[in-house]
Parts: sequence; structure tokens; C-alpha cells
Amino acid sequence: MPNIKTAISIEKPIFDQVNDLAKNLNISRSRLFVLAAQEFLQRHNNMELLQAINKAYDDLPDPDTKIVEKMRPRHLKMVKNQW
Repeated sequence: MPNIKTAISIEKPIFDQVNDLAKNLNISRSRLFVLAAQEFLQRHNNMELLQAINKAYDDLPDPDTKIVEKMRPRHLKMVKNQW
């Protein structure tokens, strides 16, 4: 995969911390920024997935309602021999 160079502006204290961490990890600053960006993107994707899952379950009936009690035995029959 081709690399693309970019320029960013960051505050000096953050730059110093990044520089120190890169030296401690024995990696380049560029590699550290790539790792940080990858982690940030993964966390963002995970949050989007969680929101989509939560949205999908928003329309479920309240577990305290009687309909859930009626559904449980029927659901058990449906999945009983699948595992």
C-alpha cells in the first residue's frame, strides 16, 4: 500500500510526549501516529457498531411485559436442537 506524506500541527507538549514515546518504543514518530490513528479509527468503528446494535434493539418489547413470557417457550422449541 502506498504511503502518503502529510503535515500536521500539534502543540509542543504533545509533540514532546509523542517524540519521547516513539523513542521509548523504538519506532518512528510516523509509525506512532499511524498506530494512534488506527486505534482511534477502530474505536470509532466500534462505537458506530454499538450504536447500530442498540438502535436495532430499541424496538424490542419491554422485558417486563407478558409477551416476553409467552415468547420464551416458543423460542426454546425453535432453537432446541440447533446447538
